[in-house]
Amino acid sequence: MNPQRRPTGYEDVSIELYTGPRSELRRLFELAEDSPTELDSYLYSGRVLVARSGQVVLGHLQLVETDRPGRLEIKNMAVRGTVQGHGVGARLVRAALERAAAESADEMVVATAAADVGNLRFYQRQGFRFRSVERDAFGPATGYPAGLEIDGIALRDRVWLDRTTGPARAERA
Repeated sequence: MNPQRRPTGYEDVSIELYTGPRSELRRLFELAEDSPTELDSYLYSGRVLVARSGQVVLGHLQLVETDRPGRLEIKNMAVRGTVQGHGVGARLVRAALERAAAESADEMVVATAAADVGNLRFYQRQGFRFRSVERDAFGPATGYPAGLEIDGIALRDRVWLDRTTGPARAERA
């Protein structure tokens, strides 16, 4: 059962390919990435979709190529806290899936922290399924400060999720 959505004042949200300087989106990227070293390694990779209301960027989603043809990765995605829970992230994912399908990609993957149950719930609601766990992915060796926690859970392991692309395939995911 889905609760009624409250009006956000952002009913005019559009999703578009971002062509401006990535540095202008860095603060949004930082909402989803705790390691400056990691962020520096991929900030300028791939393509970025943004959700806008007028001139205001509400969120973004970065799509990058992987080592397998036909598979794309959501490398970084964030929505401003003031509009989280109002469908902006879901619209970004839907637009990315549709773009990927139109470009003949058949699979999309995403990785998130095992400790971040909110992200795990979000991606499963978008049709993603668990693929694998990468143990000890977050720590000083990979540029993450020691002792990070999410809701009282130590940030250690990375969970990979995947799904097929295209809006009509969501039911099979």
